Order: sequence, then structure tokens, then C-alpha cells
Amino acid sequence: MTDVLARLPETGVRVYTLDAATFARVSDASTPQPLLASVPLPISELDSITLEGLVLVLHDVRDPGNAGTLIRSADASGASGVVFTGHSVDPFNPKTLRASAGSVFHVPVVVAELDDALESLRARGARIYATVVRGGLSHRIIDFTTASAVLIGNEAEGLSDAVVADCDAAISIEMAGESESLNAGVAGSLIAFEALWQRRGTTSPPSPSSL
Repeated sequence: MTDVLARLPETGVRVYTLDAATFARVSDASTPQPLLASVPLPISELDSITLEGLVLVLHDVRDPGNAGTLIRSADASGASGVVFTGHSVDPFNPKTLRASAGSVFHVPVVVAELDDALESLRARGARIYATVVRGGLSHRIIDFTTASAVLIGNEAEGLSDAVVADCDAAISIEMAGESESLNAGVAGSLIAFEALWQRRGTTSPPSPSSL
């Protein structure tokens, strides 16, 4: 951390030293890291999403852990962006930011009305897929090599019938065992990486492991 503090003044960043009591009051965490920063929110516009990768649309996703996980997975899988619609959690909620592990600064994040998001994506040739627990097409047979967007619904209720009907197709993740459904963050992540593998094709060499 000392090296970081030494470099910051050279970039024009103002640095303040706080006593422990003041630092604890301005931080929202019970055990904060010893460095806080104030930065502009990286909010993107719908038209800035390039559609070169999958777009995740989070509709009424309320859990900040799931939302942050999906932003992180979108970044790791090369997705074009993440769109928050409906009554989804604030993508810049402190818990969401922590769960994204910094990926909120690497992948476009948009806040929009669902109708506006779908209209923008369709106008640029994207096919829209709704996720459902059962009864949809397997996500493994969907062609994600073309412009695509996938809707992830509320953790408890999923997507409404009206929203599903407004999409081009419904998709499901095949499951074994007795589990009723997958966590929204896990489901969206599996689909995001399926899109990555399809776009790379079978002849592309794997990336070096991050482990």
C-alpha cells in the first residue's frame, strides 16, 4: 500500500490521512481495508454496448452478491455488458461493488428500463433469450456466436410469463440431482462462459489458468 500512496500524487489524486475513528465512520464495512477512494461511477449507455460478446440483462435481481458475481463473470467471460432493469439492486451498491471484485470498472454496466433495453438490443440484431428453470431449450444448443442477450430474473420468482413471451426463446440449464434450481449468479455465469467457449471455437488455445 505504501507504493500505491507514493504514486498517487503523481497522477493528480488527492490523498488524505485519517485517524482510525474517522476512517471507521466514513467506511461502510465493519472491517474495512486501510484505503478508501472516491471515484466517478462508471455508468454506460445502452448504445455503448458493442454486442461483440454476450449481454447479460438482470431483471429484478435484488441480491447484491448475485449482481456482483454476474458483473464479475461477465468481465471474465468477455461479455459485452451487463444491463440492470426493473427493481434490480443498485449496481453500485457497496456490497455489489465488493462482489464484482473490481470488474464493474472493466465491463460496461447500464441501468435502463427493460423495454428500452430490449428495443435497443433488437434494433442492432441481437436475439433475446429468457432463462427459465425448466422447459426451455438447453443453453448448450443455443448459438451464442451471434449477437445475443440473456435475461436473468428475480432470485425467488424468476421472469414473469409476459417477459418470457416477449423474448425470442426460453432457455434452461440441464440439472441432475434433487436441487430445485440454480443460484442466479451461478446460472448466469454458466451461460456467460458457454458463450465465451462458443465464440472462441474448439481450435482456440485455452487461456493460461489464473489459479
